[in-house]
Amino acid sequence: MASSSSRSGGGAGNEESPAMRRLRRLSLHLLQPFDRPAEPLALAACAGARRVEGGAEVSAALAAYLRGRHRATQARVFEFFRDRPDLQTPVEQTTAAHRDLCFRQLRALVRDAGVRPLSLMAADPAEYFAVMEAAGGVDISLGVKFGVQYSLWGGSILNLGTKKHRDKFFDGIDNLDIPGCFAMTELHHGSNVQALQTTAAFDPVTDEFIINTPNDGAIKWWIGNAAVHGKYATVFARLILPLQGKGGTPADMGIHAFIVPIRDLETHAVLPGIEINDCGHKIGLNGVDNGALRFRSVRIPRDNLLNRFGDVSRDGKYTSSLPTINKRFAATLGELVGGRVGIAYSSVGVLKVAVTIATRYALLRQQFGPPKQPEISVLDYQSHQHKLMPMLASSYAFHFATIYLVDKYSEMKKTNDEDVIADVHVLSSGLKAYITSYTAKSISTCRESCGGHGYAAVNRFGALRNDHDIFQTFEGDNTVLLQQVAGDLLKQYQEKFKGGTLSVTWNYLRDSMSTYLSQPNPVTARWEGEDHLRDPNFQLDAFRYRTSRLLHSVAARLQKHSKTLGGFGAWNRCLNHLLTLAESHIESVILAKFIKSVKSCPDEKTRQLLKLVCDLYALDRIWKDIGTYRNVDYVAPNKAKAIHKLTDYLSYQVRLVARELVDAFDLPDLIIRAPIGMQSEAYAQYTQHVGF
Repeated sequence: MASSSSRSGGGAGNEESPAMRRLRRLSLHLLQPFDRPAEPLALAACAGARRVEGGAEVSAALAAYLRGRHRATQARVFEFFRDRPDLQTPVEQTTAAHRDLCFRQLRALVRDAGVRPLSLMAADPAEYFAVMEAAGGVDISLGVKFGVQYSLWGGSILNLGTKKHRDKFFDGIDNLDIPGCFAMTELHHGSNVQALQTTAAFDPVTDEFIINTPNDGAIKWWIGNAAVHGKYATVFARLILPLQGKGGTPADMGIHAFIVPIRDLETHAVLPGIEINDCGHKIGLNGVDNGALRFRSVRIPRDNLLNRFGDVSRDGKYTSSLPTINKRFAATLGELVGGRVGIAYSSVGVLKVAVTIATRYALLRQQFGPPKQPEISVLDYQSHQHKLMPMLASSYAFHFATIYLVDKYSEMKKTNDEDVIADVHVLSSGLKAYITSYTAKSISTCRESCGGHGYAAVNRFGALRNDHDIFQTFEGDNTVLLQQVAGDLLKQYQEKFKGGTLSVTWNYLRDSMSTYLSQPNPVTARWEGEDHLRDPNFQLDAFRYRTSRLLHSVAARLQKHSKTLGGFGAWNRCLNHLLTLAESHIESVILAKFIKSVKSCPDEKTRQLLKLVCDLYALDRIWKDIGTYRNVDYVAPNKAKAIHKLTDYLSYQVRLVARELVDAFDLPDLIIRAPIGMQSEAYAQYTQHVGF
């Protein structure tokens, strides 16, 4: 085998002869991954479900690095539910029973376990999101109901209201005395919030707002907590002021948020003028009671306007520190990004569970083998490694990316820095869209990889898939969110040519738009040595080059088409291009954070292991989009083949430590629950479940 120096990328000082280089290249194409010796960091090959030598120590060291500073808080949540069998979610139950259980779980978490989520959100968002992830591990419905009560209902009071609202509602929301809803979506409008039709007209005679549903299309729809448990709702409606428009006509001041009581605090009876209906049984998340709300001239005090960004005086005059409807709308939605942060973070938790179950089962399950020899683990098959190992690598990549997102969100809440706010808005949009889409597809792949046993409800994939599926839609449809990312990239692109500054996450564009857009280097395009391909500089440059090419080309296309189609028509003509641009950019951000986390790891062995996983993530993504790189000659044919070969080899290497990698997620049996995903005695637990 060639030495490390002879396998490097062919830079200055490489004295390898043409004959040896040809021989090495030929061997790279001919050798199967199983023929190559394992790298030192892989420790030793494991047969079936056996651990590698020292595997427990490897997992422990890696788990210690992965744990956030609030892992102890999560552990207390896990222990609380482990010790309360009456609060554990069964495999089968009715919708009504699931809703009742979910509310009891939330109430017990708050009142018996002593968790105060809204206080956590105000003091330390990172700890709040850690509790939300833990609650979602117990039951995804619980995690979502938790988010409705605190991220949405509570978050609207914290972020859109002022001191008088916090003084009145904070404690009741925190201790769950006041369950509430977040009534934004309507039957006819979800993503297009500015087109909502519900109205809130000010009555200067009584000093009240009159909330009204003008038509069926304006019925508030899919409102969590509304069908059964909610007592209040934050209702998003058009603020109408009489006599404030031209010629004394009513003035539409745009979308504002209002606190509207919907049920009596004591009797829980629905209040006059309010009609509530149940949205019914859903594909998943049936522990959350979604309802539909209609308002018929419901009067609320003027003080119930959440007035951080706009207020109405006693005499009906409107005041705001922001000059336009669009700026007020942007500020209002900008304060609600915490929901997207939480969904991205929680989606990674769901992916970890699915990958852990599938990987452990693949190590356990044995099928076929060489003639007259024992059967081998299904994870020893290259096709199975190809399914699961890049997914496992992605779980690690997303872990570090969402930790960064939560840290940026915490910084935003502390500083209120405008640049950080803008950065978090786009970053949360992109990561939420990208990660939830990836997780949704991956759950199905995990189910398939577990064969018939993956189809058993007790093994979780059906529930995980159905409960998680809506993550792609709520808190912003993924396609819409990716367009926001693309729009911001184009804005940054324009700022670059105007001499402006770039926001933090987009800094790399400063260099890429000049350096990366030049013709690819014909020498480096042919480098195929393993050291070169595993160099993080090559990997990150490749990701960023692709983003920059996409950005440059879509900007030119938009300019061309806007002349004949107008702005909207041009955008629609280029929409798929724009979505690809947004995804490419988010992948660049994810890889950059993964590489940084690898370099920051203090333990050398753990760092080497993470480097292996990071290399697989990067090269697998490059290979999956190899056509883009080939089309612009960024990668020559021989290099493309080398990337493919190395990706297969790295998948094999990661397979050797797959058990250690999933064990390092440190997920207790309470969270895994699937018999085939248990760390030991999986088949025994499975047979016991069905009655043997």
